[in-house]
Amino acid sequence: MSTIRAVRVETCGPAEQMTVQNVPEPMPAAGQVRVRMSACGINLIDTYHRSGLYPLPLPTGLGCEGAGVVDAVGEGVDDLEVGERVAFAMAMGAYAEAIVLPRASLVRIPDSVSDEQAAAVLLKAMTVDYLFNNTFPLNGGETILFHAAAGGVGLIACQWAKHLGVELIGTASTQEKCDLAIRHGASHCYLSGDPELADKLRQHAPEGYPVVYDSVGKSTYRLSLGLLAPLGTFVSFGNASGPIDAVVPGELALGGSLYFTRPTLATHMARAGWMQASADRIFGLISSGALSVEINQRYPLEDVVKAHNDLEGRLTTGSSVLIP
Repeated sequence: MSTIRAVRVETCGPAEQMTVQNVPEPMPAAGQVRVRMSACGINLIDTYHRSGLYPLPLPTGLGCEGAGVVDAVGEGVDDLEVGERVAFAMAMGAYAEAIVLPRASLVRIPDSVSDEQAAAVLLKAMTVDYLFNNTFPLNGGETILFHAAAGGVGLIACQWAKHLGVELIGTASTQEKCDLAIRHGASHCYLSGDPELADKLRQHAPEGYPVVYDSVGKSTYRLSLGLLAPLGTFVSFGNASGPIDAVVPGELALGGSLYFTRPTLATHMARAGWMQASADRIFGLISSGALSVEINQRYPLEDVVKAHNDLEGRLTTGSSVLIP
């Protein structure tokens, strides 16, 4: 029996719970496609799955995003051929040499975009796409607050906001990261640990921000509520510092009839046609030069533990990929 290498988790916990194992090579059933992986995206949601914050049935593979080459198709798949380049997001098991997925989960990669770019960008850029176009639609001219502006999602948000004509004010954990966010289109970026952070952020929106996009969670929630304008929207899309303890409706009322929302990419991808349309928008921005994909960390599959420790320790910038 042929085998492939794949990352497996038997018990939830720290990064050291991950191991690279030899597992049977998957075969596509009807309506499925096998992809020989070229690159696997690494995202914070992967650490949530591994730690148990977002529970999965165990044992499990990890990784939601990747790109590669079609090397086998199941019965009924007649619009993809062996050798075509494809990418996917939100499909569990990407940390492997090969993966089998439903045809509907895959998008074609244009010649102008590399496999590594597609693997590094798709999940994060689709996140920015729904944040900016669905959750709180931006039309240009707004001033917004975006926490963790130098992370994988953040650097894409900085560029997308600049493309839209939106003034993005960011926060980041180090001056180096702040400088990186500004180079990618943020108007201003401040240290998240600055004791005068609230005052510095308030000077850019004296009447309050119409929206705050927050993937940090527990450590930024109270600050963010205090910076929103009346009728402003707090968008929670991650928990890098831990989950928010509690959302108290009365606090939203006192803040000025504030809105709190917790959107997910999976909800948007479940809408017919949304994934391909989003991928087309993203690949179009890359092809036009409006979106640069910063792959600042590359790890072999065997270094997956280090990759997660670096990500959780906020030692990374931009995007990271595993190379099977």
